[in-house]
Amino acid sequence: MRTTLVMTIIGPDRTGLVDAFARPIAEHEGNWLESRMCRLGGQFAGLARVDIDSTRADALRRALESIALEGIKVTVQADTAAPVKGGASMVNVELVGQDRTGLLREITGVFARHNLNVEELTSEVTEAPQGGGMIFRADATIAVPDTADLDAIGDDLEKIATDLMVDIAFAPDGS
Repeated sequence: MRTTLVMTIIGPDRTGLVDAFARPIAEHEGNWLESRMCRLGGQFAGLARVDIDSTRADALRRALESIALEGIKVTVQADTAAPVKGGASMVNVELVGQDRTGLLREITGVFARHNLNVEELTSEVTEAPQGGGMIFRADATIAVPDTADLDAIGDDLEKIATDLMVDIAFAPDGS
């Protein structure tokens, strides 16, 4: 029997950190399924999902958690996600606009009110060209239930775009 483990990793960034996790996963015959990792400030932040034989899962957990002794925080838990009920379409949303406190909260508030699940989200604030202030950029992949009212979602996002000067591209995933 197989199990899937999801881990989070955070701590001071250093050379060889990803290898410190990949090695015990391979040693316990785990299969690295997917991951998202990056440097945020001086910290390393990562998420990974691993498939492993159930009889080896506890030993892998202990091996990964022992890395925490090196100043890295590790959380390992079983992936117990239930299948999504009903159909859903994946949609990409791109946001660009003048940075402003609360901007992302307002966008994700629309998603929550319409029962949309954020599958992936990346964001950054960068300096605008020619001293035009700070620009907020975000890319999100969201699951939109088949029962969702796309016109109402679009209307709510357009209200925010008008109020906060945000450009929103609402396009099906993969296009």
